[in-house]
Amino acid sequence: MNMLLIYAHPNHQSLSYAFRQQVLRGSGENKGIQEVRVLDLYEEGFDPVLVFNEEKRRRDMHLDPELKRHRELLLWADKIVLIYPIWWGRPPAMLMGFIDRMFASNFAYRDKGGLMPEGLLKGKSVVCVSVMKGPAGYLQLWLNNAHRALMRKALFNYVGIRKVKFFEFGSMESPKGRHAQKLEKVYRYFRTVSV
Repeated sequence: MNMLLIYAHPNHQSLSYAFRQQVLRGSGENKGIQEVRVLDLYEEGFDPVLVFNEEKRRRDMHLDPELKRHRELLLWADKIVLIYPIWWGRPPAMLMGFIDRMFASNFAYRDKGGLMPEGLLKGKSVVCVSVMKGPAGYLQLWLNNAHRALMRKALFNYVGIRKVKFFEFGSMESPKGRHAQKLEKVYRYFRTVSV
């Protein structure tokens, strides 16, 4: 299995980064994972701004030469792991901009004229690891699971990815946030996970 880790947090001293390290540690001990590649969106200076004009047309997004390497990474990966904070009930703008630019028609999906398109990224799986200041139940109870609906239904199911797992950790700025147990849980998962 090939695994692509997409990291979307500007600070390498953050708890999100600690989760990134545990994912890498667990994956490194997993005999089923052949190779892991890391795409650090802030570190590489990824431009999340989607532009359409006379030179950049929406119908040609899947051919944008600037994003060729990123498309190749997404196609290469059997498992895609996203690590990001939850800000204002959703992933950061950097990650949403990556999604806007990368999951283009004729790359991630193809319109068939019906209600749903043909997903072109079938057979892959996704794991979303997110942390937030608020309590863990905030997204489910107060926001009606908007985060999971956005990631699972509006994005990944739309492009053909059916296996989507979530680790949503709340109260992460609290000294009672049980950081060590949560980090260990992610490490153990990636040490044994398969596609």
